[in-house]
Amino acid sequence: MTDQTWTAVDDYLAGALLAPDPVLDSALADADAAGLPHIAVAPNQGKLLHLLARLAGARTILEIGTLGGYSTIWLARALPAGGKLVTCEYEPKHAEVAKANLARAGFGEDVVDIRVGPALDTLPTLSGPFDFVFIDADKVNLANYVRASLELARPGTAIVVDNVVRQGRVADAGIDDPNVRGAREMFELLAAEDRIDATAVQTVGGKGYDGFVLALVR
Repeated sequence: MTDQTWTAVDDYLAGALLAPDPVLDSALADADAAGLPHIAVAPNQGKLLHLLARLAGARTILEIGTLGGYSTIWLARALPAGGKLVTCEYEPKHAEVAKANLARAGFGEDVVDIRVGPALDTLPTLSGPFDFVFIDADKVNLANYVRASLELARPGTAIVVDNVVRQGRVADAGIDDPNVRGAREMFELLAAEDRIDATAVQTVGGKGYDGFVLALVR
């Protein structure tokens, strides 16, 4: 198996199951034109987030890590009428790109509230509970983001954490990569935290080899 095979399968699955979507395509194109890093979720992963949020019956969603708003659009589309999404983005430039992409998708500030600045400063100022949380920000602080999310959750809140396998390096305790250490610290927290029931899934695809955590607040 190769990255080329993984990408080909991703393309096939997206073509088979996802309808053409000019709004989402434009969000990716504008993020690319603005020089944002190519780290948005893949289309099939975006649809997975959308479906998970719908399965959770989420009326309130928290996202940590907005980037250009691609995953934000997927999540906002899962909200019922009157629902609300708060998304935290460290970089003002990224937030501006996301704001324009969300506006084109039909989501104004009454639905999606973009908070700019360090998420660990923003999160204590928010009022919960949130029904669904998606964490896709810097990996060094993954454990801190999970802790903060717990304070804004309720029993039944679903939490998804992306990019936790780190190309398999998460299994190596001897690696001195801060991102790997951050992921391992998060797993240690999940194992010790009585309020969370969690699992993790490895993934391959157009974005390479990684994985995500799916957790449920007890």
